[in-house]
Amino acid sequence: MVKSTTRSTHDEPDSPDSPHASATAPVRRQRLPSVRYQTIHGHRRAYRMMGDGPPIFLIHGIGDSSASWVPIMPKLAETHTVIAPDLLGHGNSDKPRADYSAAAYANGMRDLMEYLGIDHATVVGHSLGGGVAAQIAYQYPDRVDRLVLVSSGGIGREVSPLLRLCAAPMSDALLIPIRLPLGRLGISLALAALKAVGHDLGRDADELRRVFESLPDGSTRGAFTRTLRSVVDWRGQVVTMLDRCYLVEKMPVLILWGEHDGVIPVSHAHLAHQALPSSELVIFEEAGHFPHHTDPDRFLEVLRTFIDTTEPAVYERDHWRELLREGRPA
Repeated sequence: MVKSTTRSTHDEPDSPDSPHASATAPVRRQRLPSVRYQTIHGHRRAYRMMGDGPPIFLIHGIGDSSASWVPIMPKLAETHTVIAPDLLGHGNSDKPRADYSAAAYANGMRDLMEYLGIDHATVVGHSLGGGVAAQIAYQYPDRVDRLVLVSSGGIGREVSPLLRLCAAPMSDALLIPIRLPLGRLGISLALAALKAVGHDLGRDADELRRVFESLPDGSTRGAFTRTLRSVVDWRGQVVTMLDRCYLVEKMPVLILWGEHDGVIPVSHAHLAHQALPSSELVIFEEAGHFPHHTDPDRFLEVLRTFIDTTEPAVYERDHWRELLREGRPA
């Protein structure tokens, strides 16, 4: 059961004319979720919450925020309680010098669920958020009804050279020009060029520009770099869920990916689906790294159908122990 919460006086509602609010037409005619705050372990955590019914957690990617989910939240809230947090170091949450690993983020999501009185939920994660969602399923399997991975990190080694460059030693200096008008202009021109030549990264030019422009100050850039380096180095991703995903063989899993993902290749979707034969795989043929932005209506339809046609997972400790003792299948 979800406890009622009091909206902070610091709520920052999205304008209906913002890019996020206008991504899908029905949102313009509905109430948008405002930002709420709660201090946990001494750090202010921001989140958006609306609706009533079975809970759904929506976890954003690196450099992003809960605003990424705003276009689809009102529709989901018609039948569910929808919670979209700002991960620590992102959005309106605090940005301390702290642990930004996937395991630490999973702990933070567990703590937020406790605060809100949510015992278990369908957990949806995009990009880095997908890796965090998978980590929650591993650390707290009794908390996850279903797992939805959207262009998820933490599967194979391959990742965009841009992210490898940002994770390299001394790469912090590369992000400093972002705070300057010329630096932002250079990024915009580079992304526009990629779009013009038909590069997959160009499909997400607007989204990637938005992510880079959200790094205006030192604390935000520091949190971004520490988060990235916890999962990526100059050779690629260093964290994988493939060695443990057999543990969730009885959990409903949905994998969503863009065919033209220039950040994390679509081949990772097939790797995850192969490692989880009972999972459901849906490829968005025209999408890049943000399928929930490219085609929000289809995304909503696929997600709601998945939730409506699957039963919540039931954690069985004896079965979990048996799987651990048998080990990962060859």
